[in-house]
Amino acid sequence: MTEGLRERKKRETRQRISDMATGLFLERGFMEVTIAEIAEAADVSVNTVYNYFPAKEDLFLDRSAQVVERTSRWVRGRDEGESAAGAVLRELRAEVEVVSPRVGLMEGYDRFMRVIHEAPPLRSRLWTLQEEIRDHLEGTLREETGASADDPLPGLIAGQICWVQQMVMVSVGRAMLAGRNPDVVSREVLVLLDDIEELLGAKVLNYAVRGAP
Repeated sequence: MTEGLRERKKRETRQRISDMATGLFLERGFMEVTIAEIAEAADVSVNTVYNYFPAKEDLFLDRSAQVVERTSRWVRGRDEGESAAGAVLRELRAEVEVVSPRVGLMEGYDRFMRVIHEAPPLRSRLWTLQEEIRDHLEGTLREETGASADDPLPGLIAGQICWVQQMVMVSVGRAMLAGRNPDVVSREVLVLLDDIEELLGAKVLNYAVRGAP
């Protein structure tokens, strides 16, 4: 078997396990499903499941690595003359405006959120994920600005930017849990983003402007 074929089979196995786990979690709840049941549904061994997903929480939040990287990617890709916060606000507006599933604007997202709300380990993992996003963004801001290790500003700015993103996700999640229409929620969250931007100070909005002296 060639290296390329092996990698493809690994990706397919990982995706199959993830899909089976998500289906079981949505049907019965996170706390009610065992790793053994997931392994059986995916036709793999329990050890194979753990090889791909070290913790049960990783099976439900299997895209956490992408989520951690996303905000930093937006900042690194900011336009000339655009600040870090400006880039994140622009990207969030774009996602909300097109009613993107990536920010939870989709039918059925209420089921996903309900599983999280009913499972303390998942809520705890989400809290940890938020910390990972903030820490990763702080590192990115230090790299982008050349800030010293003892400069507190990158950490403070990262906290403000992550607050913006968290407010959007919380607002969408609550609205979808309440059974709201994604298109309607999209319009409301766009207004919310305007309100959030007005609350941010000039120091946040003008930090790490690309091309600034």
